[in-house]
Amino acid sequence: MKKWLFRIAMSVFALLVIAVASFVIYAQFDYGPSEVLVDFVDLSSIESDGEGLIFQPESPNGKGVILYQGAKVEKEAYAYLGQSLSEQGFVVSIPQLPLNFGILGSRTADAVIEEHAEVEEWFLGGHSLGGVAASFYAEDASPKLAGLYFLGAYPASDFSESRLPMLSIYGERDGLSTVNDIEDSRELFSGNSEFVEIEGGNHAQFGLYGRQKGDNSAEITAIEQQNQVIKTLTEWINKN
Repeated sequence: MKKWLFRIAMSVFALLVIAVASFVIYAQFDYGPSEVLVDFVDLSSIESDGEGLIFQPESPNGKGVILYQGAKVEKEAYAYLGQSLSEQGFVVSIPQLPLNFGILGSRTADAVIEEHAEVEEWFLGGHSLGGVAASFYAEDASPKLAGLYFLGAYPASDFSESRLPMLSIYGERDGLSTVNDIEDSRELFSGNSEFVEIEGGNHAQFGLYGRQKGDNSAEITAIEQQNQVIKTLTEWINKN
């Protein structure tokens, strides 16, 4: 009997090891920066801090932006957003998340906030699964958190009783976080929320890493979609 129990236990352990190893291997096949991004951003000149990429503005306005990457998307794919937002006066952090999965590092924002004490207010958000991770953080957030935003994403928790400023930017052609998904999630947002649809935008163009399986083709260029995100985020942050 003991031998059978031992064999069962070893079989379960082996399955767990295989599952973990398979996940780690799967996570290594990431979406990297596209040629479009390289045309607009000199990746070799981007600064890093203890958490990941950091974009320092020439004229800081006391506000900062933290962006959690989408699942399996390399942080550099959001460098155009980071660079452009820093030009608006924001300190922008795009941290390296474990295995490029936001939900494995939802508390990463704590280290960013601690390292950049000069920033008075932070606006945290993310793309796709990164947005979910940001919502996990916001459940028990730093007092410096001034707003929560989502790019082709929505919260995993109920913020309907909160007054935290929230912003949802979503694409009309998004095949992964569809318009219907966004509409169904509205009840999870705070009463102080805004929703902005990008006409012709899709899921992958919230970053610059090329096409993504399961997504729809966009009807606008990637840079057009990125510029709309930058404009919307900047206006929302400046009034909160």
